[in-house]
Amino acid sequence: MTTAREIMTEGAECVGAQESVLDAARKMTQMGVGALPICGTDDRLKGVLTDRDVVVKVLGAGKDPSAVKAGELAQGEAVTIGADDDAGEILRTMGSHKVRRLPVIDGHRLVGMVALADVARALPDRQVGDLLEALSTD
Repeated sequence: MTTAREIMTEGAECVGAQESVLDAARKMTQMGVGALPICGTDDRLKGVLTDRDVVVKVLGAGKDPSAVKAGELAQGEAVTIGADDDAGEILRTMGSHKVRRLPVIDGHRLVGMVALADVARALPDRQVGDLLEALSTD
């Protein structure tokens, strides 16, 4: 069975919880990504900051992205997937939490990200279609 480690994109970098949203947006631009895991000073995952979060929760709300800290946008416990979890668990986790990107951890260490695009490339069309349907329903 395919594992998260086999389909993830390696080299994921965190944005520090105390870094500004502006710095996070610059990092996203430099890396060519739409999401960054948010890590605390203890290097533990606090959440994921998406480009949509930046637009809706910061810019759209009239906030200054240089004054808002990335950690302020971390909501609840971070949803992650273990590096050795199988494709079925990836699908269940994405579907049940309605997320399109999952940080991949090995122990407590961030080792990559699995995005919907990674899943689409690696899994049969039917499974991907079922996931898209789950993500599209309220």
